[in-house]
Amino acid sequence: MRVPKKILIVRTDRIGDVVLSTPVIANLRRQFPEAHIAFMCRPYTKELLEENPYLNELIVYDKHGKDKTFLSTVKFIKKIRARSFDLALILHPTNRAHIITFFAGIKRRIGWNSKAGWLLTDRLENIKHLGVLHERDYTLSLLESVGVKVDDRRLTVVVKDQAEKRVKALLLEKGVGATDKILLVNPSASCPSKRWPIDHFAEMINFVKDHAQVKVVLVSDKADKHFSDKLVSCCDLIDLRGAVSLSELAALINYSDILVSNDSGPVHIAAALNRPVISIFGRADKGLSPDRWRPLGENSYFFHKDVGCTECLAHNCQKGFVCLRSVSPEDVGKLAITLIR
Repeated sequence: MRVPKKILIVRTDRIGDVVLSTPVIANLRRQFPEAHIAFMCRPYTKELLEENPYLNELIVYDKHGKDKTFLSTVKFIKKIRARSFDLALILHPTNRAHIITFFAGIKRRIGWNSKAGWLLTDRLENIKHLGVLHERDYTLSLLESVGVKVDDRRLTVVVKDQAEKRVKALLLEKGVGATDKILLVNPSASCPSKRWPIDHFAEMINFVKDHAQVKVVLVSDKADKHFSDKLVSCCDLIDLRGAVSLSELAALINYSDILVSNDSGPVHIAAALNRPVISIFGRADKGLSPDRWRPLGENSYFFHKDVGCTECLAHNCQKGFVCLRSVSPEDVGKLAITLIR
């Protein structure tokens, strides 16, 4: 392909999705070392990319805030157009991403043939729902489809110095010393089909504490705090729900001995940092299952039980999420203890 001078990568969905897309940035930089590479993301994922060594620029698109209206989107398009990008990679198909890159006059626009995909110049059939590849590899296949060589599939998350200092100070304030082992627990997830029962989290925490000397730290998105109120009342733990920024969460994961989490963004941060992580899955559909979304890396593990469903209805499950309830707290706890030691 013709050597681009200015490249725009677009990914405006969630935390894990952005982390799993970071190999795209690194491989573009290797292929085009002189290019100006920008990443268009949502406000709340920006912190994950701010010190990425392969990026020149971050462009924040706030589709739920200041860029929500038609007029504000027109202004945003003009801003992108003024930057004169000659290549755009849309890693997750959305109508707005395709419309923005089209009207911004970007000559080559590569993505998935979905959500107004006809606005793209290069379209791949959108078969991601089949779960044949991991999400990371789907993003890299966009590069390979236009002749960009993929040399490195590693994820990239940079732990910021200031965030690390803040986390260490916060933990010390909460009674966690430098030699204490830390079990970090994240019971949050984006929908019910991803949430291991809170009673199971409680049993797992108590099992680990009965068999190992650990400090348990609880984190979650501020909006999801109510899902885990029971843990605070029944377990001996340090409650940091809603108390750390995304940068600080990355630092906290990096400082902890293990993360146990539902299928959500933090597991991919842990994998990127090569920290031990256990992720709990319930869904069986290939596009929603560990085949596509498991954490990647030498220290990454997951639990998933096949309970015989012929069709996964995800958050509309009619069986009370028996797949999630079938994952044993003791099994998760035993593996966590092994990884902590």
